[in-house]
Amino acid sequence: MKAAVAHQFKQQLEIQDIPVPTITAQEVLVKIHACGVCHTDLHACHGDWPVKPKLPLVPGHEGVGEVVALGDQVTHLKVGDRVGIPWLYSACGQCEHCLSGNENLCLAQQNAGYSVDGSYAEYCKANANYVVKIPANISYRDAAPLFCAGVTTYKALKVSGAKPGHWVAIFGIGGLGHLAVQYAVAMGLRVVAVDTGAEKLQLAKQLGAELCFDFKTDKVVDAVLAATQGAHASICTAVSKAGFEQSYRVIRRGGKCVLVGLPPEEMPLPIFDTVLNGVSVVGSIVGTRQDLVECLEFAANGKIKAQIIDKSLDDINQIFADLAAGEVTGRVVMTIAN
Repeated sequence: MKAAVAHQFKQQLEIQDIPVPTITAQEVLVKIHACGVCHTDLHACHGDWPVKPKLPLVPGHEGVGEVVALGDQVTHLKVGDRVGIPWLYSACGQCEHCLSGNENLCLAQQNAGYSVDGSYAEYCKANANYVVKIPANISYRDAAPLFCAGVTTYKALKVSGAKPGHWVAIFGIGGLGHLAVQYAVAMGLRVVAVDTGAEKLQLAKQLGAELCFDFKTDKVVDAVLAATQGAHASICTAVSKAGFEQSYRVIRRGGKCVLVGLPPEEMPLPIFDTVLNGVSVVGSIVGTRQDLVECLEFAANGKIKAQIIDKSLDDINQIFADLAAGEVTGRVVMTIAN
């Protein structure tokens, strides 16, 4: 089968022919029709994070397609089912995190396109218990970005505790942030969008943001505090230290700052203000299978639609170059099979 393979960190991926994966009793084989491209894939192939991925590696954790083979112990799926293979490839199912509904925190988890091969390929095997079915009225193309960008932002909004009518400030209107705006609006929240450039801020406005500020030309913190008396919550998908600092400073007393992006710098936290104002600062990492089911349902009901740039698997090295240069607006989805 055709696949894009990383053999060394910071080197171009090779498009090559590799064997179709063989499955065990509790696995399924999925013919991949489309796969989204996430910045995490770039980090994986560059070896940027302390915990390194396997090498050689087939990246990809937004792969969607049809089940073409079942292990003999798989009973809840059938050949032809439309499914996606998310970042949470599997978890132990027995630790306190799994048993309490926080399987995304399981220390024994495997991650697609990182610790196991992912979906930059014509076929991908998956743990049958961790694939998620795609609603019938969502295309493969539209479903792919929701298996990471969608569920990540939806989960972050849940973690924020914001309620209908509350102000939420979303920092970074890119691949994640433009979906966060849509989920927030669909959940009845009032949105402040922060990024730079007329194109991104106009997109945020079109998607339902009431207020939009450019961090290069506006005094963002003063503007947000004046307009909202402080956001009830902020979601920071940006990967800059300044973005994280601003996402903290726009929060009203008792509010919550939810960190999603992973900047290379550390973020200083003003302990005195945090304690005095009762502000919470929390991290949010992807989501559970149930979160994914819920986030797909929003799309099935016509509330969410990713802004997609269509590419093919052969384009992957140029896609990575564009990602690294910050030249991607929305989400890239590669066609893998017809």
